[in-house]
Amino acid sequence: MILIKQLEKKLHNEIPLTNLMKLKIHKYNDKELITTAPLSININDKGTAFGGSLSTITIISSWCMCWLISKELNIDNKNIVVIKNENSYLKPVSKDIICYTKKPSLEEILIVKEKIQRKGSASIKIESKIIQDNQICVEFNGIYVIN
Repeated sequence: MILIKQLEKKLHNEIPLTNLMKLKIHKYNDKELITTAPLSININDKGTAFGGSLSTITIISSWCMCWLISKELNIDNKNIVVIKNENSYLKPVSKDIICYTKKPSLEEILIVKEKIQRKGSASIKIESKIIQDNQICVEFNGIYVIN
């Protein structure tokens, strides 16, 4: 829980947009990270979530997953950057935004650790989904480099 509060504070202080969006870290466990943001301030002219907000929450949530993994591996990550990403907008979001970011497998995480120790950097694929009423509204796939 301390790590989550530290991360949320980091986001709000170092990426002001996350504070304006009222992005919150709701939950983190060995399977996923769940982040949220209220619809009321991330809304477009159609009364649904603004595409830019949806994109931002998936990119930042996936970045957060990389940050958490590097902390768990005791890696002093000076840099985590997204190098490639794709969002698919499948359905409009008409309620508060809930983003589910899948934690990579232990095997994938151990490969990252080994590459960082050997080469000083590694890439990892992260997947996020924004789900409303048990339906996927946004799918995100990103590749992040940790070094």
